[in-house]
Amino acid sequence: MSAGIAIDPDGRVPASGDKRRLLLDAAVRVFARKGYHACRVADIAAEAGVAHGLLYHYFESKEEVLQTVFRETWSAFLEAVRSVEQAEASAREQLRKVTALVLRSWRDDPDLVRVLVREVARSPQVEREVEEIDEAQRAFQRIVERGQESGEFRRELDPRLTAAVVYGALEEILTGWVLRQLPDGDEDVARAESCVVAVVCNGLLA
Repeated sequence: MSAGIAIDPDGRVPASGDKRRLLLDAAVRVFARKGYHACRVADIAAEAGVAHGLLYHYFESKEEVLQTVFRETWSAFLEAVRSVEQAEASAREQLRKVTALVLRSWRDDPDLVRVLVREVARSPQVEREVEEIDEAQRAFQRIVERGQESGEFRRELDPRLTAAVVYGALEEILTGWVLRQLPDGDEDVARAESCVVAVVCNGLLA
């Protein structure tokens, strides 16, 4: 450390964009460990290894930090979902890939999932995130509709309700892992992925 600015192992001071990323990553760790409401801006700065005032160079408040975490996470997720939708694959395979995107987030970044699950329902930001959440459900709906049009899935099922069922199942599994109500090892993540796809798709099959 030097003058309160984080330095990488090679002795280089991170560039401006890297400092912003450094602060966001630190915030996720602190929010996951202490909870958003118990966390102070000073805690985030300390976790990032930067001067307290540097955070205000990038964010106006702790709330904006949380909002940015939500916004960037959803944007990245929706972009990945769009890539799945554009790929040439069966509706079942597209559903499997999107399910994997959601559930493997626990294996890849459990702190981020903890923050999203614990804080999203208790933050005023959730009202502004509704559109992004709706868009995720619409992606599931489009996949179901595509499967119905191709004859792969049952046509009599309501695609919007089916999408809500899928989304709700994934959300409940992530919540179970966060609250330690479900086993959450790598094999458990893979098992959950297969289970959701099998239960949903076998119920959808024509």
